[in-house]
Amino acid sequence: MTQEDSQSNSTLLKGCGRSLLILVGLIGTIVLLFQTFFLTFTIKDKQVEIFLRLPLSSFLNNANKAKQSEGKSYISSLNIGQQAYFSKNSAFSNSVAALGIGRRTEITNYKYSTRATKTAALNYAVAKKPELKSYFSGVFIIPAHPNAAKDEITTLSILCETEDQDRPLITFKPADQPAEPIYKNGEVICGKGTTEVTK
Repeated sequence: MTQEDSQSNSTLLKGCGRSLLILVGLIGTIVLLFQTFFLTFTIKDKQVEIFLRLPLSSFLNNANKAKQSEGKSYISSLNIGQQAYFSKNSAFSNSVAALGIGRRTEITNYKYSTRATKTAALNYAVAKKPELKSYFSGVFIIPAHPNAAKDEITTLSILCETEDQDRPLITFKPADQPAEPIYKNGEVICGKGTTEVTK
């Protein structure tokens, strides 16, 4: 084999490599759209068969998890804001703006709000898309310890997510709406239709 033939083969292989990368990229796109793809092609008299199967639902679940992390992060900051607000004012706030955490009440995937009672702050991250989970959180005033005097108090928080991803929370009838978290028998628990988010 001459040097010229060797260089020609090297150039051909480089060109084949680029073509193969482009082909693999196209295959990836098709696989994402149709979930299963079978391909046979030949390189230098050798047959190569590729069978690819990537579940589209797995790809979409990962995309939804990334969007849901926005809701979890945002509502966690509302909890922290309510705890700081309570330590300064001895009361919770009914306003996201008053918490001073620089958060808006509506962004791409979620609507946020807060509601205060004398003993708790309840925060909401309501999904704007049916495939996303919604989040509820609560910050509760509790005794500082089992034998605490009435004025010895602290706060305890919890973060819960909806169990049902098939229906957007926004369209629930009031009777069907998942319940808010509560403080009961010395502990905070998620309400009906929600489960606690573990860290």
